Amino acid sequence: MRLRTTRQLAYGVVAALVSLVGLAGVSALTFSPSAGVKRPNILVIMADDLGYSDLGCYGGEISTPNLDKLASEGLRFTACYNAGRCCPTRASMLTGLYPHQAGIGKMTFNEGAPGYVGTLNEHTVTIAEALRATGYQTGMVGKWHISETVPRKDAAEQLKWLSHQAEYGDFAARNTYPTGRGFEKYYGTIWGVVDYFDPFSLVSGSTPVQKVPKDFYYTNAIGDSATAFVKQFTKKDNPFFLYVAYTAPHWPVQALPEDIKKYENVYKEGWQVLRQKRYKRLVDLKLFDPATTPLPEFMFPKQDWALNPTREWDARAMAVHAAMVDRMDQSIGQLIAELKRTKQYDNTVILFLSDNGASSEDPTEFGPGFDRAGSTRDNRAVVFPKQKQVLPGGELVHAGIGEIWAHALNTPFRYYKAKQHEGGIATPLLVHWPGGVQQPGRLVREPVHVIDMMRTCLDLAKAPYPTTFQGRQITPSPGKSFVPLLTSAKALTQRLHPELFWEHFGAAALRQQDWKIVRLSENSPWELYDLKVNRSETTNLAAQYPERVTTMSQRWHKLAEQYQVFPGPTKPQ
Repeated sequence: MRLRTTRQLAYGVVAALVSLVGLAGVSALTFSPSAGVKRPNILVIMADDLGYSDLGCYGGEISTPNLDKLASEGLRFTACYNAGRCCPTRASMLTGLYPHQAGIGKMTFNEGAPGYVGTLNEHTVTIAEALRATGYQTGMVGKWHISETVPRKDAAEQLKWLSHQAEYGDFAARNTYPTGRGFEKYYGTIWGVVDYFDPFSLVSGSTPVQKVPKDFYYTNAIGDSATAFVKQFTKKDNPFFLYVAYTAPHWPVQALPEDIKKYENVYKEGWQVLRQKRYKRLVDLKLFDPATTPLPEFMFPKQDWALNPTREWDARAMAVHAAMVDRMDQSIGQLIAELKRTKQYDNTVILFLSDNGASSEDPTEFGPGFDRAGSTRDNRAVVFPKQKQVLPGGELVHAGIGEIWAHALNTPFRYYKAKQHEGGIATPLLVHWPGGVQQPGRLVREPVHVIDMMRTCLDLAKAPYPTTFQGRQITPSPGKSFVPLLTSAKALTQRLHPELFWEHFGAAALRQQDWKIVRLSENSPWELYDLKVNRSETTNLAAQYPERVTTMSQRWHKLAEQYQVFPGPTKPQ
């Protein structure tokens, strides 16, 4: 009990810490729920850099019993799409717009073009703002990462700021914090990358949290705070919308020793064996048919595990990644228990997804700077082990799993975060809704996108999508509600989306029905795939159907203009 008591003293008693934003100034929508209609609570849970097949219910070996149970009692989507990276996906999910429409086409920097202002622009409305105006209580816990993040001009000052050795005021403009975008309650981090044991940019409401206890671990803090929010929300009769945004398992790979120990021998067979085992389980679970989703060739044929001189380090890095996912599942289990204790479980729609595929990024190549502290609060040096000379896991090592593991974790697909191939943009999506979901346990193969989350939440709440908000014109959402996919097991008579669009740092894609063009960069050729018979993108048909590539690429450019990819850092060819 001492550990839990210590946590509560620091951040569990969130009611005393969180700033409440008054309703003054929030434009009321012309909306009134029908008499007698009981609207559900809505809980959106987002993981960060989770591999497509990390969860047990998606073929993974990591222990995720709580999420697996939600899957068995709810629905698993096999073709849910994200925007390929952390902040664009979050902007897209919360607003129902493509990332450039929302203002975050790349990252959280203002690049002086409409699609690249680095924060949500004035023509957006968030799910929280829309639902709050219709009577929902709103709260968020965890990673925000959609405010413009401006580093100190002096590099030494930036490193001191990151390591809590100096304070320089707000982490971004406060009106762009969650409490400025519709969330009454917030506890979490404004920036993207964090030290899990002492995170930078941690705030309660909009007030910086000056100190955390010695036993602090961010995933635990997110779970405890979300649980506290539910406890507070259930004291009122009106429903709540809660957005829980974990940073796990985003790098740096840092986990609790007891969780790492569970996996210390699991990954010693290496990445090739892992891919084969995961693929077999995916097929056994009937998530994919090997006839239409063959396992792609290993993308790194020269990196044979048996010849890998850093096997010990790589197996350890993957063990820490698994430990982070495991701890997140434990945290979600705690939140589910609170929903049951407060008798809200049956009237809560739970949606779980990831912001993108597993990450190939190697922070050891970056070193300290921008969002990566080079030391701790008490001035202990943080190692960036480029030569893999120090095992990862604790606070003093800043590392990631690398591109080979990332490729393996996104089985059965190719590539990873920031790419627009399926390995970068396909996310597991679980939906749990007792009494609402028809035929629990089934698989949903209809393609959906994070732009659909806004419309879906509003549909669940029986609320309209606003055309104006607080006197501002709101960009129409290209998203669609996928509530019909939840409440009926019948196939749709036509596709929810006849086409879907992607662009990020020049990597791009367009899906029309089952046809998809995709490119790795602005200067790369377009590839063409028929996803109906080749979901894992192993057979490029561009040479066979050049006219289709031309037609689809022309359509992509037209949509790129419409969605504000241009003008901007990426120029049309």
